[in-house]
Amino acid sequence: MITVEKKDGHNLKLSHVIHEAKNRQLDVFLFIPGELGLNANIMSEDEFYHNVIHGKRTYFSDVHHLPLVHSRLASRGNLSSGQYRLSLSLFAYQYAVALEETIHQLLDEKVERTTEELEEVASISAGILKRLRRNVPTDEELLKYYQNIDNYLSWFTEQRFLSLVAHLPRSENYGEIKNLFLDFCQAESEHRLTNSYNSERAAADPTRMSNKMRLLRRLIEYPVTMKENTTVLGNTTKKVVTGFAAGFVMIFVTIMLIEARGVLGDITASFILVLSVIYAAREVFKDDLKQALWRWVRKGKPKWRKQFFDSNSNKLIGRQLEWLEYMRFDDLEDGVRKARKHKVSAKEETILHYKSTTRMSTTKFLTGYEQTKESILFDLRFLSTLMEKGSQKIYIMRDGQVARESVEKRHLINLITCESDEDQEPKIQRWKIIMNRSKIVDIEAID
Repeated sequence: MITVEKKDGHNLKLSHVIHEAKNRQLDVFLFIPGELGLNANIMSEDEFYHNVIHGKRTYFSDVHHLPLVHSRLASRGNLSSGQYRLSLSLFAYQYAVALEETIHQLLDEKVERTTEELEEVASISAGILKRLRRNVPTDEELLKYYQNIDNYLSWFTEQRFLSLVAHLPRSENYGEIKNLFLDFCQAESEHRLTNSYNSERAAADPTRMSNKMRLLRRLIEYPVTMKENTTVLGNTTKKVVTGFAAGFVMIFVTIMLIEARGVLGDITASFILVLSVIYAAREVFKDDLKQALWRWVRKGKPKWRKQFFDSNSNKLIGRQLEWLEYMRFDDLEDGVRKARKHKVSAKEETILHYKSTTRMSTTKFLTGYEQTKESILFDLRFLSTLMEKGSQKIYIMRDGQVARESVEKRHLINLITCESDEDQEPKIQRWKIIMNRSKIVDIEAID
């Protein structure tokens, strides 16, 4: 199952988990309104890949207690210093991701949450943090690492629950649970203050604290995030095509030179003029022939290859091939066309197709992990530059009078994904993404 959510500004985050299957093919189709005028001349496939798409792959496990067990063992001296750091980071990452997803679900305005559900989340979070702090390492080096982890998790937990309090309905039914959350957040704030995790100046400056916690989050994610090595495919083929095109054109140039020498005789002004025309034609047709051959040879073949390495052992644990191309509506597969639905607007849209095939070696994963989670961030800021400034004026009837109101201009982008695992039917999903010049306004999943 693929999840899509909006991040800050124009960032769109697409996430999916590769479960037992070792092979996964992912197709992402972006249907961009034709009125924006996007095409390959404005942004090429290579520019789109390097400037818009940013991917990250991490280990993933549904067994949330495994890293906690490792951290307990480490406190008894059964794990080395390196293993302790790794286990503690795994535990912190699993907790942070789980809490982030849970709070995101609770903030869904379409579903009303009960006080029992909210109390359970606070109770579980408090219990996890309590077990983490049960065994504090005595080694000074490990203690510093533990303090960084505990500092971040305390601040992160406080931020998530404060955001939940800010978005809960303003009714008496939620008064008691709000007070519970605020007491919990106050306790975490006092915990950081008691342990002197942050200086007074840093604690008083929200910007400074946010930047510090962002660095601590990277410290946590580093052991579970796979290193990537991206290679551009087709460089050797491109050289062969360039050489073949130049040689092929030179054959005709040589023939034309021999014919011109035979007709015009010795070197004269007429011969020099004809020679200039021949060489000018060579430059034009050589580039056209090279581009035509390049498109024909590389059609349907991957453009990039990624290799994934374990951050701790540097072992090669997976490979991924990637494609990116502009497509026509009529060239889409039937399932994708059906999901988009055949409308006039679909014919006018610019379609960008991103495809990846991934193969992972689960036997080389960290102990206890058999799944990976890929997060793809689409930075759609470039679309805002294509949108018109200003707002529209509309007229409405109100109490028998005509009123004029300003309405911001928004654009609808359709996103369709298709994921295919080994020996399983493809799963197609669709979302509507509403954007304006300043941000992504809303994301709506379409059944």
